[in-house]
Amino acid sequence: MALNEEVNVLRQVPLFSCLEPLRLKKLAFASQRMHYDPTEVLFQQGDDADKAYILISGRAEILADGASGDIRIAELPPGSIVGEVALLCGGLRTATVRALEPLDVLAIEPQDFLAVLSEDRGACVRMMRVLAQRLAVTTSDLIAARAELAQSQDGSAT
Repeated sequence: MALNEEVNVLRQVPLFSCLEPLRLKKLAFASQRMHYDPTEVLFQQGDDADKAYILISGRAEILADGASGDIRIAELPPGSIVGEVALLCGGLRTATVRALEPLDVLAIEPQDFLAVLSEDRGACVRMMRVLAQRLAVTTSDLIAARAELAQSQDGSAT
């Protein structure tokens, strides 16, 4: 893939959509194109956070360890970014990401990802919005799961 094609891929990611062309080129140049076959793992829950990934083509799934096996959290379409939260927080991956079909990604190193955020206030604000939206969805899901659990416990108690 030519540099201009990678720039166009980055431009489609909401987090990077408002970056200046020069910054997009710099980020595209610094990123690494990688390919994963179906069922191949990009990263495993508990791994060190070493890269963020932008899906160029193909789909992936996010999985978390559960008591009876993997729990599917979400499916990621092309244009998604994954792994960026772990780069911001540091530490270990909180979920596993696995290819569902042939998958091409751009892998971004932490220093390049953080440089974009530190150099571009707009990107930083967009990242905060993305994280706030994810937190709102997670909170809503947690409330619904707790209500469902309480209802099932009430039903079994009678």
